Formats: sequence, structure tokens, C-alpha cells
Amino acid sequence: MAGRRGASRAGLSVLLLAGLVGCGGRTAPDTATAEVQRVLDRRATAVLHRDETAFRATGAAAGAGEGLANLRDVPLAAWSYRLAGLNRSGDRATARAELRYRIEGYDAVPVETDRTLGLIRTGGTWRVTSDRPAGKGGDQLWDEGAVTAVRGRSSLVLGVGQSGERLRSFADLADRAVPAVSEAWGTDWSRRVVVLVPESLEGMAGLLGAPASGYRGIAAVTIGEAGGAERGSSRPETGGGPAKAPADRVIVNPDAYGVLGDLGKQVVLTHETTHVATRARTTAATPLWLSEGYADWTGYRGSGRTPGQVAPELGRAVAEGRVPAALPDDEDFGFTADAGALARAYEGGWMACRLIADHWGEVRLNDFYRAVGDHGKRAGAVEGALRDVLHTTPQGFTRLWRQYLRGQLG
Repeated sequence: MAGRRGASRAGLSVLLLAGLVGCGGRTAPDTATAEVQRVLDRRATAVLHRDETAFRATGAAAGAGEGLANLRDVPLAAWSYRLAGLNRSGDRATARAELRYRIEGYDAVPVETDRTLGLIRTGGTWRVTSDRPAGKGGDQLWDEGAVTAVRGRSSLVLGVGQSGERLRSFADLADRAVPAVSEAWGTDWSRRVVVLVPESLEGMAGLLGAPASGYRGIAAVTIGEAGGAERGSSRPETGGGPAKAPADRVIVNPDAYGVLGDLGKQVVLTHETTHVATRARTTAATPLWLSEGYADWTGYRGSGRTPGQVAPELGRAVAEGRVPAALPDDEDFGFTADAGALARAYEGGWMACRLIADHWGEVRLNDFYRAVGDHGKRAGAVEGALRDVLHTTPQGFTRLWRQYLRGQLG
């Protein structure tokens, strides 16, 4: 479901920045810049080849192999550093670098994340003393501990501090979610999903580079690691044209997820997998009532749950005569909003998508979603898709939606 956190940028060029300023305002020598880049290149090669000896040779003695040990179970197809800045003071330096990596079989484009590396020069050689997220950027999962990987038919689950049995349960849920999403949306997506399961809520917040308090009741989120928008799943019972999709990750909050029932757990994974599938057709033009409503519609599709069961908060409002005057705004989906208002926003989006599927058919619902996203910018996107796909107006659709709420929930 909805939210924004910094997502990484994508790119493939290799660039060494000139004029890098060191301590006291002096320019870092070109030799130091080149030497550090070579050390990072050797370190990247050691990671890819799981070469502990070579990896240790690039680091200072204390804890030199820890980072590689945390990564050992992660199936990497690529790993490289691009030096972006070097601040040197004598035999110590701090480097800014872009880490680029791909998970084998899952990432169509590299994940890019900014890193800050500490370095020390000993025996004429630069060695890495630390490698951490830059600034307020989020952790990578292996920054939080040793990663365990469990493979499903259509999923890869990576966890820290979790048993293999629990990670397998996530893989089973994701493996059921993938065909369910394809049945609803179609097969024009990767049909594979990566699920990250940190040890705790705090671990989830670390991955997102955000305070834990904002995600306390959120069961899972989906982030686009190469430029997409973060989505989240907070419900107590849940969770331009085609292009190469970013490296999406479903991130689970193990604390909130653990209190869900079996259906709720499945709906969360199906909801988040829907965000992965629709990513390439979800743009700045797509309002959150549509992207979140569609993800919920897919999650509950075929569950047999009635509107009253899925939308209790909205049902109470309708029963009390408080029928919403308009579809939810993006602001209504903020994770810090009042819990009841937040639930009504999600439920209102779900009911809007359910209305389209009931009144115009599931094919038209998909066509509508794609048409809105293809518009590229928000102004006129929904209006144009209502006109061209559903042959109605915003006023007509809102009126029909309000009638639908009364009929289904009154």
C-alpha cells in the first residue's frame, strides 16, 4: 500500500569524479582515487566469487570477513562499486560509492544504493574498515545480519533472524500469490517475487530508512529498488507504458504479520505481489485509490469474503449515514493517519475497483488501470480513462460508487 521512501537510482555508466576535496581543502591525489577504486573492484569480485581470502585482503583485520559471511546465502548475479567521492586525511579516508547489484533470476536491472566506506592505508595499500548505508539511506538486508535464503517455485525469500521453516511459509504464500495475480492482471510481468523478512519491526524500518513508529501496524510494504514508489499493506486482514520494472522487494513486518490469520497472510502477499506485477503500468498519474484498491481487489478476489467483511469501517460509516462524498485522496492513505480513516480509504479504493469489475467486467478494470497509468501525469488521467474505457464521467462514476456503497454496505 501507499507511502514514499527513498528508492535507489538506476544507471550503467562508470564515472570517477574529479576535484575531490580532502581534509584542509586540498585535492585528493589522483593516485589515491584510482587505488581506492581498484580495492573496491577487488572487493566486488571477491563477493561475487565468494572468495573469503580475497575479501579479507581488501579489509582491515578486525571483522574483515563479516560482510561476506552475511551475504553467503544471497544468489548474486552482479556486484560492483562506483566511486563517487573521496575525502582523505593522511592515511585515513572516507569514500562515497554507489553499490550496484543484481539477484540472479529476479532483477532485470541493477539495484543501486549509496554507501559510505571507511578506509585506512597500511603497508602502502588501502583497506576497507567499514561499509554502511550513506546518510539516511536504508540498510540492505545483510547489513542487519547473516541472510538465509529459501527458494520457492516463483519466489525467493531472504530473511535475517528467522527460522528456515518460517521463511518457507512465506515462500509458500508468495508461490500462491504469483499465479493469483497473473490470473487477475495477466502475464506481462516477471511472475517472480523477492520477499525480505527482517528480524523485527526495527529491522523493517532500517531497510526503509524510516522511523519504526510509522510502520508499527503495517504488515508489509513493496519498494521499487531502482526508482519505483514504495507501497504498503496496513489492513488488519490484508496487505508510461511497459518498461523494465525496477527490482521490487516485498518487505515484511514480522511483528504485525505474525498476528494475522491464514487468509490475512495470503491477502497481504497477494496484495504486495500485485504491486510488483503492476509496477511498470503504475505511474505518477495513478491515484492511490486505484493502485491500492486494485491490489486489494486482487488479494480478495475469489476469497468469498463479502463487502461487509472486507470493509467494516466503511460499512459502519455508511450505516450511520456518512457515505463519503468523493473517492479517497492520496493524503488519506498516509500511514500516520487515523486508523479508522486509513481503513476507510483502503476500503473505498477496493470498493471502487470492485464496482468496476462488477459493472463493466474484469477486463475493463485492467484496461482502466493501464489507461490511467499510460497518461503519465495526474491531471486528466482518471478523467480520460473514465471517458475512453468506461464511457462515463468523474461525476457519474462517483455517483455510481456512492450508490454501490449504499447497496453493498447499507
